[in-house]
Amino acid sequence: MQFWPHVRASKLYARMRSWQKTDQKKLLGFIGYKVGMTHIIEEKIDPLTPTKKIYQKATPVTIIECPPILPLAIRFYKNSAYGKKVVADIVAQKFEKELSRKIKPTKKKTEEPTEFDDVKLLVYTQPKKTGLPNKKPEIVEIGLGGKNPKEKLELAKSLMDKEIKISDIFKTGQIVDTRSITKGKGFQGPVKLHGVKIRQHKAEKTKRGPGSLGGWKAQGKIMYRVAKARKMGLQQRTEYNKRIMKIGDNPEEINAKGGFPRFGFVKNGYVLLKGSVAGPAKRPIILTETMRIGENKAVLEPKIKHISLESKQRR
Repeated sequence: MQFWPHVRASKLYARMRSWQKTDQKKLLGFIGYKVGMTHIIEEKIDPLTPTKKIYQKATPVTIIECPPILPLAIRFYKNSAYGKKVVADIVAQKFEKELSRKIKPTKKKTEEPTEFDDVKLLVYTQPKKTGLPNKKPEIVEIGLGGKNPKEKLELAKSLMDKEIKISDIFKTGQIVDTRSITKGKGFQGPVKLHGVKIRQHKAEKTKRGPGSLGGWKAQGKIMYRVAKARKMGLQQRTEYNKRIMKIGDNPEEINAKGGFPRFGFVKNGYVLLKGSVAGPAKRPIILTETMRIGENKAVLEPKIKHISLESKQRR
């Protein structure tokens, strides 16, 4: 029961419920597309003898392509007894024609409310700038940083009708959180799904199943805690404290010969995240400011010697 309940996602990109509170005036997130994994050769310098001892370390990284995002609307919230409620939207004057394939936003500009408690920015992606087959943009609500709602509104107005790049929000060495939808694995049994031990060959009825489904009389039903077969994967997962190893604008630095498997060539800016990220290739990944801040989360710019793509050239 590490992740419970097992709820399958309704969309292929994550739903945002909370944002890190900060006084800095900036966007708190970005959305990109997962390319795949490779590894880099990172140079480490011994802090005791920084001028003498230098050693190298191979580090696995995940490549995320990050085409620029565009603002769609400024959204105003008002506190109520049942949580925050949307009170008004100010839609951008210009937006891409591909956006009409997903929704039909009104071109009428809503008036700015006199009272509001929070401001967020609706942005959309530009998949047409990548090699992905889908052309419909993803629409995501991004939180804003600021001391008060008025500062957030000033920041949102300054970003309207402008392209926002990943380098405008994050920097190399920063710690971020990733939110994504895991890979769907189809219908699976309780052995693979829940790790139930396979029973001996003399077991009654079944071997790859739980030993008991519960009581016969008092319970009267099968409890939700009992391991049962169902569809596996396609669930939202949040991974905390992922370090950005590099933010680059030149895709030729990382493109493998013949392109990446199940993705193709990177055509925009990119991010190298240390370690793995949930989800298959081409899936949208949302990067956000970290929610778990600690003493060891200082910004340290790693020194990368070179990027190895030998593993990505194999088919």
